[in-house]
Amino acid sequence: MNQTTIVIFRILIACVICGQAGFVTGQETQPSAGKVPATPMKFQDLFDGSTLDGWKHAGNWEVVDGAIERKGKGGSLIYQVAKLPDDFELRFEWKVARGSNSGVYYRPGQYEYQILDNDVHVDGKNPRTSAASLYFCMQPSHDATRPVGQWNQGRVVCQGTVIQHWLNGEKVVDLDYSDAKFKFNVELLKARGGELSARGAYLSLQDHGDPVWYRNIRLRERGPDEDLDRSPVTPAEISEDVLEAERKKLEGIVARRKQQQAKKNP
Repeated sequence: MNQTTIVIFRILIACVICGQAGFVTGQETQPSAGKVPATPMKFQDLFDGSTLDGWKHAGNWEVVDGAIERKGKGGSLIYQVAKLPDDFELRFEWKVARGSNSGVYYRPGQYEYQILDNDVHVDGKNPRTSAASLYFCMQPSHDATRPVGQWNQGRVVCQGTVIQHWLNGEKVVDLDYSDAKFKFNVELLKARGGELSARGAYLSLQDHGDPVWYRNIRLRERGPDEDLDRSPVTPAEISEDVLEAERKKLEGIVARRKQQQAKKNP
């Protein structure tokens, strides 16, 4: 990316986040001195494999052969029994049809574990919007998806300011958003409408208009002193042409937000 493009990109982000009052540190997280590491809490099943008890939807999600399937228009599937704790581990399995797009939202705003057919959907061209990314914020280290139609194993770990995305047993995102090194990524998500310090959301499975399946959804709360795997993860490289397309996408986000603000405040 040339210097002019970088300057424009930063100005666009600043326009969005103005007025509002990353990630791998490379260091192992250690329990506080004098404390005994907490005993890991047990997982709870959020989906019983046969009903959608505890889940809110508009009739467009069904249970078929032990899995949740998106069957038509109607919106996201929301687990409404309780909001997710601040520190947690979420495990789930997912699969998509050809070209499908969905997402798992686990904190307020735009906290999204991207679900995608990387090979066909346009979002697969940009690692920062590909499967297992923290969408429009941090790209995975590599594409660890299985072929379309096969089940993938997803995992989200949140502890303090650390966010991890796992895919098929591999840690592909490990970020500490308090690390100044990744200020650009934090601001990029803010430009989309997300705030990484936000907490307290209901788990939501996105209806993006495409066939998608979920099963074996399990959650456990994490203690603040639990050991955390902080082995280094290197985000995938993003080419210059993809970064340029991303910049244009951001311009569209900024323009639409200005239009919405203008309608509210004529």
